[in-house]
Amino acid sequence: MSLYGTDLLALLPELIIVVTACLVLALDPITPASRRDLLAWLSVGALALCLGLTGWQISVLNVRVSAFSDLVVIDAYARFWKILLYGVTGVIILLSLPYLKAERIHLGEYYGFILLALSGMMVMVSGADLLTIYLGTELMSISLYVLTGFNRSKPRSLEASAKYFVLGAFSSGILLYGISLLYGMAGSTKLASIAVAIGTRGADDPLLLIATILVAVGFGFKLAAVPFHMWTPDVYQGAPTSVTAFMAVAAKAASFAAFIRVFVEGLGGLKADWSLLFLLISVVTLVLGNIVAIVQTNIKRMLAYSSIAHAGYLLIGVVTFSGAAVAYYLVAYLLMTLLCFAVLVVVGNSGGSDQIEDFAGLAKRSPFLAFAMLIGMISLAGVPFTAGFLGKFFIFDAAIRQHQTMLVVIGVITVGCGFYYYLKVVRAMYWLTPPADSQPVPLSALSRLTMTLLIAAIFVLGVYPQPILNALDQPAARATISMFR
Repeated sequence: MSLYGTDLLALLPELIIVVTACLVLALDPITPASRRDLLAWLSVGALALCLGLTGWQISVLNVRVSAFSDLVVIDAYARFWKILLYGVTGVIILLSLPYLKAERIHLGEYYGFILLALSGMMVMVSGADLLTIYLGTELMSISLYVLTGFNRSKPRSLEASAKYFVLGAFSSGILLYGISLLYGMAGSTKLASIAVAIGTRGADDPLLLIATILVAVGFGFKLAAVPFHMWTPDVYQGAPTSVTAFMAVAAKAASFAAFIRVFVEGLGGLKADWSLLFLLISVVTLVLGNIVAIVQTNIKRMLAYSSIAHAGYLLIGVVTFSGAAVAYYLVAYLLMTLLCFAVLVVVGNSGGSDQIEDFAGLAKRSPFLAFAMLIGMISLAGVPFTAGFLGKFFIFDAAIRQHQTMLVVIGVITVGCGFYYYLKVVRAMYWLTPPADSQPVPLSALSRLTMTLLIAAIFVLGVYPQPILNALDQPAARATISMFR
């Protein structure tokens, strides 16, 4: 096999996703509206194939593989996040089927753009070069701009897409400028070369500090960290609910995975400087995200500010150099946020809105949906025996070990704020009287099964986190995470 053939084989999952996305977009115009479900199942089939292929790579080729002159690296760290992204994307596609029909926007291009965004995320978690990561980020972002405005009959959706595009383009320019400064300093955009240049030039170089700040600002937008969070509430509320779920779960996970690789593998020599920057950002993000979420009356906006707050908790793990705690917290966040949005999608299918008051009496109309939302909310709040509790425990434990006591105190206080606004939804579902004209919310067997599996995963990881910790203990993943120390 030629050199390029070996490289293409290493990137076979990405190629399968891109080819499937192009195939879906090509088949969409000639597929009758009544048979567009086949495009969704074609997309799910491609995800299943990639899942099997990545699993085979883990079991047989459990080594770090570089491709295309070290622009891309396929290691245990990248494979771990790819498997999570496959699962999340598959769940989103299945939940989207009835939702798109109910909203009358069931078009095949939706699945094509979902897969294109996924391919960008896969490149992000595998990138060993800043330009490779940038290209993956842009592929993800451009696809999400389109998906945000996918419900073209609603002005709010188009407005959200426009805001997302303008601010996203601005942040991409800042990120690219930071990358150009690093290239001028190191003579390369590869993370390994940048790390060597930092060791040679020293951490006190002003050019290095400016470049690091610009790169941090660019990633801060993707992570929805304060003060780069302005787009999040409007975009979360205006986008179709299934798209919001995809952004809140998959895009956030991929952004954090790429962010960790850049700042640990490439800019690890400057961690004494960037840790101070992220310490400040973490505190401001925690306080603003949790306090503003209290006054929200729309669940999607509330979850947007919740997402901002959780970015603050994750940054605590970054500041305290605990890669394993960050990875575990992200997995827990994916599960509980996906569960909440799964309920929102089903309620939206029945004609309900995303206002908290419209969830009044949901426990009487649909006990299972109310229970699923209850589990999602208490896990986000951090109730014991849920994955959310252990995630916060690992983060705070890492902060205590680094003697960041004040950071833990602020974190615990903001967790109390979170209990208040999460339990507002629980109160509406269980204690408020449903409207007189309310009807039971229909729930398909597939949606019920999906939510049941998510609930089980939240409880299992809440008492037995070892599967995630074992996955992170693979040699290549451990090598990346250990660089935090």
